[in-house]
Amino acid sequence: MELELSQDLAGAAWRKSSFSGDNGDCLEIAPLPGGRVGIRDTEDPGNPPFVVTADVFRAFTDGVKAGEFDFQ
Repeated sequence: MELELSQDLAGAAWRKSSFSGDNGDCLEIAPLPGGRVGIRDTEDPGNPPFVVTADVFRAFTDGVKAGEFDFQ
């Protein structure tokens, strides 16, 4: 399973938001086989990415849109 994930990540099409600047402080995401999503830090792309299900990623992005993570 770990070898399969490594292969999926090696072939991943990473992308970041068009709202991101050029300062390198961004997250990139990549759709992966099996309904998974890879998430990595652009400052350290060699660090292992987080891998979550599409449902978990959708819940996170819905929370961001709803302001659940806004600092007061």
